[in-house]
Amino acid sequence: MVNVSERAIHDRLVEFGRGLKGESTSVPEANALLNDLERHPHAFVLACLMDLLVDYERAWLVPFKISQKLSGEFSIEVLSQLSPGEVNELMSGPPPLIPFFNKMSDRFYRAVKRIANVYGGNAARIWMGKPPSAEVVYRFLEFDGVGPKIATMAANILARDYKIEFADRSSIDISTDTHVCQVFARLGLCQSEPTFEKVMYKARALNPDYPGIIDLPCWEIGNRWCKRGKPLCDDCCMKDLCPKRV
Repeated sequence: MVNVSERAIHDRLVEFGRGLKGESTSVPEANALLNDLERHPHAFVLACLMDLLVDYERAWLVPFKISQKLSGEFSIEVLSQLSPGEVNELMSGPPPLIPFFNKMSDRFYRAVKRIANVYGGNAARIWMGKPPSAEVVYRFLEFDGVGPKIATMAANILARDYKIEFADRSSIDISTDTHVCQVFARLGLCQSEPTFEKVMYKARALNPDYPGIIDLPCWEIGNRWCKRGKPLCDDCCMKDLCPKRV
């Protein structure tokens, strides 16, 4: 059962999250490509798939940088004509677009082929027609190399930032990382150094209809204020509710 203190923390996190926007870059042209779900929905999907063990902005810039190398062309028709070697060459630089570019170029190539073959070249079919959230997460999991963290992140961004309608949001879990786990522990929602599974299930207990709603605010608090070495408690929006305030 969620107690009064946990409910207050949850409500504050939701309130803070309303003023935030998720994954983006500092390059307006790149954001325009990523936000164009009508003409280039595959750009969003491919950016999500690149977001692994790397600074998120560098990952999310990959589609735009590849489009630059292709003279602005980024249609799925053009991308699907590229060979594995050509994709690898586009990613390899110099400088490399992303760490582990050999592995990531193969992931990029396979994703393009899956979009072309399974979704008829239209990645928006992954989320069209108000599907159940579990189905959207599952469709992302079917891409090579994608685990629950990336799959739920993608579904969460679609629901939260792009306002894509799903039949429900109950399968959009929190995408646990070190920032989120640390915030959960310091806010007293979980024990010290909780596992990803404990954080995920606590988020489900706090908001069973949409567990992922507190993902971005927790990440932002961890990134801005709730730092491991020297937390900036006096600046944090949770300071009056945090039992671990220093």
